[in-house]
Amino acid sequence: MESLQHLLLLTSLLLVAGGGIGFIPQVVGADQEEVSIVHYQPEQVHLAFGESVLEMVVTWNTRDNTNESICEFGIEGLQRLAKAPQGPTAFVDGGPKKATQYIHRVTLTNLEPNSTYRYHCGSQLGWSATYWFRTQFSHSDWSPSLAIYGDMGVVNAASLPALQRETQRGMYDAVIHVGDFAYDMCNENGEVGDEFMRQVETVAAYVPYMVCVGNHEEKYNFSHYINRFSMPGGSENMFYSFDMGPVHFIGFSTEFYYFTQFGLKQIVMQYDWLERDLIEANRPENRQKRPWIITFGHRPMYCSNANSDDCTNHETVVRKGLPFLEMFGLEPLFYKYGVDVELWAHEHCYERMWPMYNYTVYNGSLAEPYVNPGAPIHIISGAAGNHEGREPFLERMPPWSAFHSQDFGYLRLQAHNRTHLYFEQVSDDKKGEVIDHFWVVKDKHGAYGSDL
Repeated sequence: MESLQHLLLLTSLLLVAGGGIGFIPQVVGADQEEVSIVHYQPEQVHLAFGESVLEMVVTWNTRDNTNESICEFGIEGLQRLAKAPQGPTAFVDGGPKKATQYIHRVTLTNLEPNSTYRYHCGSQLGWSATYWFRTQFSHSDWSPSLAIYGDMGVVNAASLPALQRETQRGMYDAVIHVGDFAYDMCNENGEVGDEFMRQVETVAAYVPYMVCVGNHEEKYNFSHYINRFSMPGGSENMFYSFDMGPVHFIGFSTEFYYFTQFGLKQIVMQYDWLERDLIEANRPENRQKRPWIITFGHRPMYCSNANSDDCTNHETVVRKGLPFLEMFGLEPLFYKYGVDVELWAHEHCYERMWPMYNYTVYNGSLAEPYVNPGAPIHIISGAAGNHEGREPFLERMPPWSAFHSQDFGYLRLQAHNRTHLYFEQVSDDKKGEVIDHFWVVKDKHGAYGSDL
């Protein structure tokens, strides 16, 4: 008993000195002691753009409250310090255990462009490992590369090993995860969400991990999605935009149209915000600087899958708007303001479509369909891995479907310049083979059917 007391005393002293996980002895009787575990060690570290590409938001979790959130960072050593003014915020899972964790957010500002920063995060009670990220240019004259995918769970995360390897090689400037993250984050009192965020840390701690919400994040009014991520714009991560090189990206929630038990006001608010954002992006000086507009949302307007999902219906809710009312539909809005590419997931497959609007193909020409097309281009890449299986396709594919595959995999995008985008779909089943690739070429941008 005396040696046990000495061991507990030593461990307690180490904790006070700054250990990440410690043991605090509590005397409960004359001849027995109870040990409580405390968790101050940062985990689930991930990045996102702030209000510009020269701001980086670092987000991480701790099990117990450290009362402060600190990030040390710099180009030459960790000589700069950023601190969250209010410290961490408590997030209580909606499950039966009401498990609590603490979310830390620190914004790194005044970053130098085109520079490699090293950083670690934590508090005086425990620190993370040291990570790195490379900043971008705030101007539009550079060529960003991104990985894009949706529907990658904890079980059978087929694309994760390749994405981890390629991120560490510096292949990507950002990642866009188009909804459905863990299947599901809320499961096992939030432990499935914790495991997912740990798994993607070797990607998300090194490049901005930009996201939009999917149907599998619905539980407890999307609370895991809202609390775990830190997108710009102050709209609880539901809709926002950011600029990278010659591209204006817009992320939004398709789920507002399906989970109406949480209210219809959110549909109206998002629609109004989307139109304001598109108007601003289409101001001549902005469209000249960043001519490409790319949207991403989880549930697609169109698909060729043989299932009962909404995209198999002719009048898709996201496309046409609320049933019977046909209000707040996004297809006319995106067409009106000249959106170039619309990225989707939800279907566990890859599908590239011809440029189209209202089920009508508007190819640039028969020989070069993606050269100055007359309508947006829809791409589904929801095959990064999940335990629900692959989606079947129709026996007779519709004429607007250009290419489709059931292979697990992910999409790459390089925005070469103001006139050329390059896409390629990578197959995990075929060990990294590129199974589809194409260029989108436009020498003018703006509302379709106009002379802009």
